[in-house]
Amino acid sequence: MENIDEISKQRAVKLFDSPELSSFEVGTTKGLQQIHQYLFNDLYDFAGQIREKNISKDNFRFANSLYLSDVLTKIDTMNESTFEEIINKYAEMNIAHPFIEGNGRSARIWLDLMLKKNIGKCIDWQKIEKKDYFNAMIRSHVNDLELRELLRTGLTEKINDREVFMKGIEQSYYYEEIDDYKG
Repeated sequence: MENIDEISKQRAVKLFDSPELSSFEVGTTKGLQQIHQYLFNDLYDFAGQIREKNISKDNFRFANSLYLSDVLTKIDTMNESTFEEIINKYAEMNIAHPFIEGNGRSARIWLDLMLKKNIGKCIDWQKIEKKDYFNAMIRSHVNDLELRELLRTGLTEKINDREVFMKGIEQSYYYEEIDDYKG
């Protein structure tokens, strides 16, 4: 039996050519839920569902589940017309961490869809080192400047390039290790 990561990674690869990709609501919580559902359907019983319990990782507590709905509503209203606004929205969604598992893999696709739609670019994730990315993500809850400048180095106009997408999926799954979320 293949593990969850292998199956969801195969689904992420298939997403590039799937008709579902163009049906996702770009830049919304619903769109992120659609991505999560696509990647993790039948793998997690909570696929696409907003979490109802508190989670933390590495001594960082994500948005409290009692306020998560309000937080996500606020994120949905955030502007996304510039690179800076999009990265700010992405950082806020990371702090919200709306799912029990699979947030990073789903949110990186969500981010690229926003960048593609609004500024005609995406991230070439192979240019972003894992350690640098996670350090910037950790600090982004205070200030997203480091994350913004790091991701700016990976910007590309190759938004329809299959190879960039596939290598991005490969890199996204490389970023993920065994999660140590604590409820």
